[in-house]
Amino acid sequence: MHADSSSSKASTVPDEVSVAAEEWTQKKERGCLAALKAMVWFATTFGRPLSRVLLYPVVAYYVLTASDAVATSRLYLSRVFGRAARRAEVFRHIYTFASVLLDRVYFLRGNAEKFDVRVVSDHYMEHDVAARSKGVFLMGAHMGSFEVVRMVSRQCDDLKLVLLMYEENARKIGALMNAINPAAQQEIVALGNLSAMLTVKDRLAEGALVGILADRSIGSEKTAMLPFLGVPAPFAMGPFRMAAMMRRPVFLMMGLYLGGNRYEIHIERIADFSDAADGTRCNTEEQITAAMTHYVSRLEYFAKRAPYNWFNFFDFWQGQA
Repeated sequence: MHADSSSSKASTVPDEVSVAAEEWTQKKERGCLAALKAMVWFATTFGRPLSRVLLYPVVAYYVLTASDAVATSRLYLSRVFGRAARRAEVFRHIYTFASVLLDRVYFLRGNAEKFDVRVVSDHYMEHDVAARSKGVFLMGAHMGSFEVVRMVSRQCDDLKLVLLMYEENARKIGALMNAINPAAQQEIVALGNLSAMLTVKDRLAEGALVGILADRSIGSEKTAMLPFLGVPAPFAMGPFRMAAMMRRPVFLMMGLYLGGNRYEIHIERIADFSDAADGTRCNTEEQITAAMTHYVSRLEYFAKRAPYNWFNFFDFWQGQA
């Protein structure tokens, strides 16, 4: 069942908000890369059971020293729970993030046997035969594990997954993936230039899945304010404009971590821009807004269903009251 979401016309956010988001994202990706390198060492040195135990003192130290992340975790959890978040809940939130980072190493190394992965909602594989032959967009978020979705795609010979990332992030993540397991590499397209759009068009024509995390914006990218957990938040319009321009269906992809070794994958259709270019510009904009509203409503649903899977450790609402 879809979560209820109040319909709200998209509105752009001020330039200073975009600048703040860019500065935070650059800082966050540097920190994430360092954390991933630490996870590689943990995972390969101690194995998964002991590494998970060793995460407790690491996370405890982080909670004591990373005041900004703790504050924004508490802000998010308070919104999702509808009450003030407790200290233990903040710890669990950050520990869940660390656990998913740790498991990323094992997914990239092909250790699928370590995990209990259930595909509980996969409209794409079960029903959209026509869509699979033409290529589609998979819109994810910084929620749960994108790596578990990639692992499933690597196990299907007829599925080709292409990742879209901003240039600097693409370079760093590509280098890290190569260091963990060169055989697990999948194509990464660095956004920001015309050749990237041509590559995306070609891959879609080949029937590829084009994946992008659509919940953050970079720099001057246009955003829309949409209700999320009761308060308007800025969401990037670029991924949905791209899908409309390419006239492709859009699916939400979500790999939720349920604790222990359990993951749950959801892939569900949220929009179809196949006829977007046949209408007026106004109609296309309305389709984009409707698709984004649907996407955000589903993020809200999954945030409430698995609250500790939300990994945007900054003020996602950008100071909105």
